[in-house]
Amino acid sequence: MNAFEYASPATLKEALGLLGNSWSEAAVLAGGTDLLSLMKDHIAEPKRVVNIKGIKELGGIAKSGGGLRIGANATVDELMESALVRAEYPSLVAAARGIGSPQVRNMGTVVGDLCQRPRCWYYRNGFGLLAMKGGKSLVEGGQNEFHAIFANGPAKFVSASSFGPALVALGAKVKIASASGNREVAVADFFKAPSSDGDREIDLKPNEIVTEIVVPAAKGAKNATYEVRNKEGLDWPLATASVVLTMKGANVATAKIVLGHVGPTPVVAADAASSLAGKAITEETATAAGKAAVAGAKPLSDNGYKVHLAAVAVKRALLAAAGKA
Repeated sequence: MNAFEYASPATLKEALGLLGNSWSEAAVLAGGTDLLSLMKDHIAEPKRVVNIKGIKELGGIAKSGGGLRIGANATVDELMESALVRAEYPSLVAAARGIGSPQVRNMGTVVGDLCQRPRCWYYRNGFGLLAMKGGKSLVEGGQNEFHAIFANGPAKFVSASSFGPALVALGAKVKIASASGNREVAVADFFKAPSSDGDREIDLKPNEIVTEIVVPAAKGAKNATYEVRNKEGLDWPLATASVVLTMKGANVATAKIVLGHVGPTPVVAADAASSLAGKAITEETATAAGKAAVAGAKPLSDNGYKVHLAAVAVKRALLAAAGKA
C-alpha cells in the first residue's frame, strides 16, 4: 500500500479535526477489516489514517432511553455477548452469528459493517463502483451470479452489510458528527444507490464520523434474521431477510420485512409485510409473504436463483420470529 500519515486521537473533537473534505485526504480506522484490504488493493489511498479506537466515548453497548445504543467502536463480539441484545434483538444476534470469522467478529465493528464498501469483484478489481466501460455495464453482460436482483439504476452491486437489514427493520438510526455539527439519519436512509462512480453508497461525508447506532425499544415485538449462504465460514450471504412482528393475540398487527444482499441497499418489502396484517404466521402465510417480497425482482443473466433464495429467507425469518421455525 501507499505510505500514509497515521493519527491516533484521544477525543472525538480531535478526530474530526484530522479529517478532510475529500475521501483521499483521510480515512477513519476502527476495526480496519475492510479499510486495510482496500488500501492494500489501492482501491482506497488516503493520505492520512485516523485511528478512533482510543476514543472512549465511542465505545460500548448499553440501554439507552428504553432502547439500545451501539457505540462506533463496539465490536461484533461485544454485540453477540450483550445480554440485552440477546434478550430483545435476536435478529441482530443472528446477523452477527453469520459473520463466520472469529477474527472479524473480534476486530470488526458494527458501525464498520454498515460502512464497508461493496464486495463486487468488478469494484474490488478497479473497474469502479458502477463497473461501466464504454457506457455499458460490465455486470449485465459478465459474471453477475452474486449481484443485485433489485436494481432500478446503474448500481448492480449488493449492499454487503450484515446488520443493515435487521437495523432497518428495527427502525434504527445512526448518529453522525462533524466539526460543524451533528445529525441523525435513519438506517433506512443511510444506504444509497449511487448513480455515478463519484457517489458513495452510504450517506456519509469525508469529514464525518458515525458515532453510534440507536435502536428503539423492542416493546415486545418479535424479530428474526435468516441468511442463506453458499458455505459456512468467512463468506457473505447470497440472500437474507430480517423481520419485525408486532402481534395482537395470535395474529400479526404490523410487520416489517427487509431483504439483504439482493440490492445495492437493503430492500424494504412493504407490500409483503402489509399482506400479513390480521393473519397468523403459518407455513402458508409465510410462504405467500416470501413470494410477495420478491414479486418485483429483476434478476440478471446468472442470478435468477437468488429470487427463490430471498423468498425462502423471508419465509424462514417469519417462522423464526413467530417461534415456529
